[in-house]
Amino acid sequence: MTLSLQEISDRIEIDDLLTRYATGVDRKDWDLWESCFTPDAWIDYSAFGGTSGGVKEVRAWLEKTLAMFSMSQHMVINREVAIEGDAATCRSGFYNPMALLTGEDESLLWFDGGYYCDELVRTDEGWRIKKRVEEFSYSTRTMRTLRAPKVGAPAGSAGS
Repeated sequence: MTLSLQEISDRIEIDDLLTRYATGVDRKDWDLWESCFTPDAWIDYSAFGGTSGGVKEVRAWLEKTLAMFSMSQHMVINREVAIEGDAATCRSGFYNPMALLTGEDESLLWFDGGYYCDELVRTDEGWRIKKRVEEFSYSTRTMRTLRAPKVGAPAGSAGS
């Protein structure tokens, strides 16, 4: 399959969009996260026990919920992209370790994995997500880990 320059450009722009999404979530940069969506987008995180709704509603939920986590690292992988003019669909896997604060020196570490099933549209600002539905694959929510020691802390001590 030979791709045109436009198709190559579209695929790179969609890849950048998915990376920007993950970066926005992990940095808790909600303006960056929101820039990934059309204003009327529908987002459904219910497969992992989350919320669903419009961009503003889901953003408010994310801001509150992810404040409880000391870290997350969303990796978006194995993208299946189909482009038809100014619209596209994309199913991409995700692997997401997260650490929930459980005490001063301890976090509960878990790993979520699944798929983002997206409907995308080309806008004047570039490609945006018009609809995102998470698809559940697995979740482990039972592994406890210690936080890294503070710089200069004695060996064997955990810091906050």
